Amino acid sequence: MENKIQALNDKIALAKLGGGEKRIATQHSKKKLTARERVEYLLDEGSFEETGMLVTHRTTDFGMDKETYYGDGVITGYGTINGRAVCIFAQDFTVFGGALSETHAEKICKVMDMAIKTGVPMIGLNDSGGARIQEGVRSLGGYADIFFRNVQSSGVIPQISAIMGPCAGGAVYSPAMTDFTMMVENTSYMFVTGPNVVKTVTNETVTSEELGGASTHSTKSGVAHITSANDVQCLEDIKSLLSYLPQNNRETTPKLEVDFKDEIRESLIGIIPENANKPYDMHKVIQGIIDEDSFYEIHKDFAENIIVGFARLGGRSIGIVANQPQHLAGVLDVNSSVKAARFTRFCDCFNIPLLVLVDVPGFLPGTNQEWNGIIVHGAKLLYALSEATVPRITVITRKAYGGAYDVMNSKHIGADMNFAWPSAEIAVMGAKGASEIIFKKEISEAPDPAAKLLEKEAEYAEKFANPYRAAQRGFIDEVILPEETRRKLLKAFSMLENKVVEAPKRKHGNIPL
Repeated sequence: MENKIQALNDKIALAKLGGGEKRIATQHSKKKLTARERVEYLLDEGSFEETGMLVTHRTTDFGMDKETYYGDGVITGYGTINGRAVCIFAQDFTVFGGALSETHAEKICKVMDMAIKTGVPMIGLNDSGGARIQEGVRSLGGYADIFFRNVQSSGVIPQISAIMGPCAGGAVYSPAMTDFTMMVENTSYMFVTGPNVVKTVTNETVTSEELGGASTHSTKSGVAHITSANDVQCLEDIKSLLSYLPQNNRETTPKLEVDFKDEIRESLIGIIPENANKPYDMHKVIQGIIDEDSFYEIHKDFAENIIVGFARLGGRSIGIVANQPQHLAGVLDVNSSVKAARFTRFCDCFNIPLLVLVDVPGFLPGTNQEWNGIIVHGAKLLYALSEATVPRITVITRKAYGGAYDVMNSKHIGADMNFAWPSAEIAVMGAKGASEIIFKKEISEAPDPAAKLLEKEAEYAEKFANPYRAAQRGFIDEVILPEETRRKLLKAFSMLENKVVEAPKRKHGNIPL
């Protein structure tokens, strides 16, 4: 028996060594942790239980039978993060460059199946050169098996992908179907076709970093939701993000017990400038409403004219969607609409109440927007909010013009409570544009057209550029003082906590993709 125990311990030691000391040193030289180090850092100490440690590949072609490693290039299992159960896989770049084989994929599929059955978040740490070409279609089939489980898990359990090295070709589609994709600056990249193929097909010369690095995907494509400076920060970001999420779609988010003494926030007084065309930072409004230092922004550097992220209000997690007047005056455009729609749908999947802060002058005009489909992309946000059954509350801080007023969680599309500050302007369009249309003849015939336009602007603004017409119609539930916003929201979300909506029976809707 002693010999058998020793044989087992030898195999375990080999498995933990991955591709060997030399390849581990190479990984460290690139300022990257190994797969096992990442798992150990992310999970609570002593909580990780590994599955499939002794799995090896089954390939004999191209001399592969002479090179096998226990674990086959991926570490899988389960454990806890801050006491909460999770399932996890981490690709090991020291073994065949983390390339995915048939057995490698089987290990990932098994742990994904376990996550779905037990209702716990699934975390994937990606660091792979792609499909293991020696296995041909078997490795491609392995990818498809994973993709299928991504879809089956969607809206059932939270799925988080961290790209901590290369992720190319078909491998990119699994992270793309998960809820959040994180990338590490300077050491990770994602693309369907690499720089060499791009050069051959389009004659463009581009580096891996330029084509699909963290900066590119966090600012230009929107593929990356969060970027981190290094591996350790990325793993800390996963922990932070997870703290705002429930275990699955049948649960609510954990509530922190916090003692609140004074819910009047005087910091909100005076944020809105007297000049309606002057920008301000919506982050200040958010910070003036939420529990202190609890905002966790998503897609921070992409489509900056809208802000999305998680926060806590009274200890409970909420999702925030807010126009940002500091960027493009807070208009809705293609990218901001898609960004907000995707975040809205995630929150609705996982029972996270939504707070929508509105200061929107309308949709961005121009041929670029129209030709890129602002109609269908704007409709995505309208669809997502209309479909959402979680508690939904809107606060209009300043402008709410035209169709953008409707889209930004108006009462007409099912918002539960709609508040407005006294500075709110709810109308079809701004006073100047409206006056030029309504009083066109009167202005043109006036001795001083410019002075007449200013007079009519003031007249229109007094009648319509305020929240009171909407309040008279019941489209606004209450006009509130800015400093009372937090107190009003705490009470409203508390009242809506047990909200139930019976949706019409259907297979699924057809969102305008």
